[in-house]
Amino acid sequence: MELVTYPDSEMMMIEVAQRLAGELRQALQSAEAASIAVPGGTTPGPIFDSLCGADLDWERVSVMLTDERWVPEDSPRSNTRLLKQRLLVGKAAVARYLPLYAPTETPEEGIPDLAQAISDVLPLSTCLLGMGTDMHTASIFPGADRLEEALTGDLILVPMRAPGALEPRITLSARVLSGAIARHVVITGPEKREALDRARTLTPEEAPVAAVLKGSIVHWAES
Repeated sequence: MELVTYPDSEMMMIEVAQRLAGELRQALQSAEAASIAVPGGTTPGPIFDSLCGADLDWERVSVMLTDERWVPEDSPRSNTRLLKQRLLVGKAAVARYLPLYAPTETPEEGIPDLAQAISDVLPLSTCLLGMGTDMHTASIFPGADRLEEALTGDLILVPMRAPGALEPRITLSARVLSGAIARHVVITGPEKREALDRARTLTPEEAPVAAVLKGSIVHWAES
């Protein structure tokens, strides 16, 4: 794991966006297509605002979320909604979007078709992740019902239900995340820096982010 620190989050977001764009550009130079997985939530929004303007052949890029709540895209809790508002715009509007939601009652019903589409673009060219203060990443939560399967199984997508989660989730497995050619974790604030330091001393079962730290670049700004 490489740790990069920044004087402020604004500079960090710009730098991370430039790195992601560079990795996608490099992938497109050596292959017909490239792929990127990104988190939802508000934290990566500024990264998306910069990345969507990158001068890339976006028509050859597949974009997906690292995880999603099992809610329709028009739900205010949908990560897909944010992605379409802030990343899949501008030059990136022509990118191929691979959804992590289908109009089925449960994730288990929708996963087979969703996973098949994703399998065609693996390994990921690059991946962006966040981390919670509980040391979860994507929707791989401590204490989740299928935690072991998400950490050690061969699945591409894993349905996940966890204490405190208001609805079922779907997440890329640790195998897919750790298999990305390049991988970045973005965190801000002293609380998450402390959580990161703890995660490095714990098992993935205790701190799921530990499963993807090896080979990752962690970007941290205090504020």
